[in-house]
Order: sequence, then C-alpha cells, then structure tokens
Amino acid sequence: MYRKVNPPQWHNLRQLEPVSRVFGFDRGTPIDRIYTNDFLQKNKHHIKGIVCEIAESTYTKQFGSNVVKSEILHYTNDNPAATIIGDLTKYENLPKDYLDCFICTVTLNFIHDYKKAIQGIHSMLKQGGVALVSVCGLIQISRYNYERWGDYYRFSDMGIKKDFEEIFGDEIEVSTYGNVLAAVAELHGIASEELSKDEIFYKDPDYQILITIVAKKSDKNLNKEKL
Repeated sequence: MYRKVNPPQWHNLRQLEPVSRVFGFDRGTPIDRIYTNDFLQKNKHHIKGIVCEIAESTYTKQFGSNVVKSEILHYTNDNPAATIIGDLTKYENLPKDYLDCFICTVTLNFIHDYKKAIQGIHSMLKQGGVALVSVCGLIQISRYNYERWGDYYRFSDMGIKKDFEEIFGDEIEVSTYGNVLAAVAELHGIASEELSKDEIFYKDPDYQILITIVAKKSDKNLNKEKL
C-alpha cells in the first residue's frame, strides 16, 4: 500500500466536514472496494459460465475464469455496454433460469423494493447458479445515486440474512467486513492506502462496513421467487 496525499491528522478529526466526500476516490482506493475485491477473490471459483454484472463487467473480467458469456444488466438504455436492459424488481421481463453467476455489488442499497430485487436475482439464476452479493452497512450517503434513483438503506448481517433466507432458503453464507477504525476512515473518506492491511482487515462484527452474501439457487428454493 502507498500514500497518494498527505496523511490525515488522526488525532484531530473533530471537524464537521469529512476528509473526502467522494469515498476517498480522490485520495486512493475506498476501503469498501478493498473488501469487495477480497470477497470476490475468495469466491472467484463461482465466477464462470454465463455471468451477469450490474452496469459493467469489471469484476467478471478481473476474477472470472471459464466465462462462456458476460452479460451486463442496466436499469436504463443509456449504457452502451449493457446487454440486458431491465429492472430486477420487474424480473418477469428478464431472462429466467439463465445465469451461472450473478455479481451484484452494493446495489440493493439503492433499490427501494430490494426484496423484490432479490427475487429477481434468484429468478435469473439457473439451478445451481450462485449470486455473489454485497451491501453496505456503515457508509456515507452516495449523493450520485441519491439524486438519480435513490439511496434507501443501510444493512446489518442479521437483516440481510433473513431477507435472503426468505428467497434462497438455507443455501446462503453471510459475512462482514469492518472495525471501528476502518469505519471512521470510511465515513471520513480516508483511503485504504492510508491504513495498514491489519487495520483494514481486523474484523469487529459490531462495526459492519460491508456485508457479503453467497447465495445458491437449488431445488429447495425454486419456488421462493413466486412468493
């Protein structure tokens, strides 16, 4: 890791303005991005076959192997890279039983009817397909999303686990990333390069910055999307 800018004054954070309002992008790599990369690295064996990602195919290219086809789902038709135009909450119009893997990173926070979107993910997966999902806990409002389609929720592992169990049954694994120091840094927009690896990856379940879900579609949950 390296520092791109002068380090923050850690003992002088008693201020009303954050260090960065853009999640630390202007200083380096946002902490939650480090967590996302770690999550996908650990689960890259699922990223194969027909893979779908939201808005772009960055993670499919970075972590995928034996990818037969890369799909990009976008809400509107203004994304020239999109191969599927549609709304996860109106999944009747989306391909059904189609995907081997669905990568959905920090998207459900911005969907008002996010439970319907989870049903949409389930519907698009073929039997045995896997969804790799992340949602935010302790993180600032995304002004970009807020002013376009909304920034509605912050989650906990307990809550999102219940939500996914309603659709995927017990075929899920939920984990968390974060600790109090990383949370303070994340909220201030201090970049990952300004902390040590040990500081970033120390895990305290009471300070959940990113919650990750691995959900598999199986025979036991095929009827859940009809609820």
